[in-house]
Amino acid sequence: MANATQKSIILGGGCFWCVEAVFENVQGVTHTEVGYSGGKDNPSYESVSRGDGNIEVAKIDFDEKQISLEKILEIFFKMHDPTSVDKQGADVGIQYRSAIFYENEEDKKSIEDFLNKQQENYSLPIVTKLYKLKKYYKAEDYHQHYFKKNPNNSYCRFVIAPKIKKIQE
Repeated sequence: MANATQKSIILGGGCFWCVEAVFENVQGVTHTEVGYSGGKDNPSYESVSRGDGNIEVAKIDFDEKQISLEKILEIFFKMHDPTSVDKQGADVGIQYRSAIFYENEEDKKSIEDFLNKQQENYSLPIVTKLYKLKKYYKAEDYHQHYFKKNPNNSYCRFVIAPKIKKIQE
């Protein structure tokens, strides 16, 4: 029987390696996985990079008794720029858009309330898109837990590590 307090949210906030790496060590997060959502069926990293409409996303599984959806979203907003259209740092393209995929109307309402409340903290409009999850595709194995497996990779050291440090502080 599934744990009634287990929930999932799918987040797109630039490179999926970054989003996953930030959430891997958050208390209450029980599992992370990177993938694609929002575009053509059966995407590959190559098709997503060519702009097939999919977004690089991280699936975050969490225990609601340990961490709330709102806290997950707060971390998400601290680790990326929700006012940047299809761009995070040097990563540019529709696959890097700021997006939240929800599975039910209760979560949709909570996310909409969060977005409205967060707008007060930004001088530019929040451009994070909210989508009903239709399909999620797990990314290729070599993308899973990329930061943990490749901490000395230059992208990991110069882009991901500072994001993790920012959240930990």
